Amino acid sequence: MRKSLLAMTLAAVAAFTAACGNSDNEGSSPEPAASGSQQAGTTSGENVELKFMTWGNQQHLDMYQTLLAKYKETHPNITVTLESVPFADYQQKVSVLAAGRELPDLAWISERMVPQFMSNNILADISDIKNDAEFALNDFIPSTLELFSNEGGLYGLPFSTPPSVIFYNADLFEKAGLPTPNELASKGEWTWDKFVETAKTLTSGSGADKTYGATFFRDWKTWIMLPSYSWSNGSDIFNDDMTEFTWNDQYGVESLEMLKKMMFEDGSHPKAGEQISFDTGKLAMYFDGYSYMSKAREIKDFKWSIAPFPSGSLGSAPMMGQAGYVIFEQTKHPEEAKELLKFLASQEGVQATSTYFVPPRQSVLNSDSFLNKPNNPPAEHIKQALIDEMPKAIVQPGHVQWTKIDNEILLGFDRLFAESASPSDILAKMKQAIDPLLTK
Repeated sequence: MRKSLLAMTLAAVAAFTAACGNSDNEGSSPEPAASGSQQAGTTSGENVELKFMTWGNQQHLDMYQTLLAKYKETHPNITVTLESVPFADYQQKVSVLAAGRELPDLAWISERMVPQFMSNNILADISDIKNDAEFALNDFIPSTLELFSNEGGLYGLPFSTPPSVIFYNADLFEKAGLPTPNELASKGEWTWDKFVETAKTLTSGSGADKTYGATFFRDWKTWIMLPSYSWSNGSDIFNDDMTEFTWNDQYGVESLEMLKKMMFEDGSHPKAGEQISFDTGKLAMYFDGYSYMSKAREIKDFKWSIAPFPSGSLGSAPMMGQAGYVIFEQTKHPEEAKELLKFLASQEGVQATSTYFVPPRQSVLNSDSFLNKPNNPPAEHIKQALIDEMPKAIVQPGHVQWTKIDNEILLGFDRLFAESASPSDILAKMKQAIDPLLTK
């Protein structure tokens, strides 16, 4: 898993470096299609409604509404209905809809979902896109397509490939007289121990007025930021071929002990069920994907920025999320759905979505506009926290039994939150429940 990600992200960083370091290379990339709108007329022309499902927030949906309105200018017969399902419920929702033959036409899909959905044969093969020179598939960083490729077929197109970052409240750091994570990382001092110490220092107040040092959880079902501690020390949640749960080792235990200490001893991390959002100013550090930028850009009450994850003995190793567009095999409008997908994944579409997502097209990733969007953090922080971290990031694992595996891990966290078992006992019980699932 590490090897394939490294190949992907080194390609991305090489492309970024080449574009930034040599302006003579600007014209050397293949010229991607400016838009999917030039392909109008390839569908039947009859009125068609397409359903498009995401887990996006309101800012994402607003962005897509604007993009789809532009699409409708050249495709007046196509009406697209957007639906958003919370990420924590998304995979199960798709499974239920598939069983009832009620799937939408297009959807977002994340890396953790791909093995199950490919195994269930619910994704449409879109390989003929490779033959469309105007679409310029070769503008995509080649290895970003690996997740969606299987036995010569192509079953999706990526729109986002970001390592996770830390969003931090710069005002709280300044008020406490502390160096920022960016400053510490630049000096090689941004370690997990330093992170825990900093979070404790930045914690203050009580009750409704309490300010917490950090949280790993976007919601109480999203635990995937925590394994970065293990990854940064050369360990993993599973073995290489994903046939054994290995997070019950030293570094898995230390991960849960760190969280337990922050929650119950230092008081620097919210307890389960507490809803403390970063934009309230009551949270000094927040682990999340780059897509949270859509909300962060709206913050006016305090200064904020992004920073890389803390380092372990082998350096930093953030979680790499990857998401793409797919068409479901059940669609009654395969040609119309494919034409819309090509528009969304065109240079124009990826440029629009790069407001919130790290783009897989080289022409967009390499652009100045990606780094310097309005209300972005400083470009040097984006490069440090995002671009420079891409070669180190680990793709979130996926498995055909992921929903059940995820449930078992969440049950373990429930025991941690209730202080009903020690971290080592919790992880041992996870292993006992998960190993049989990995052999199915």
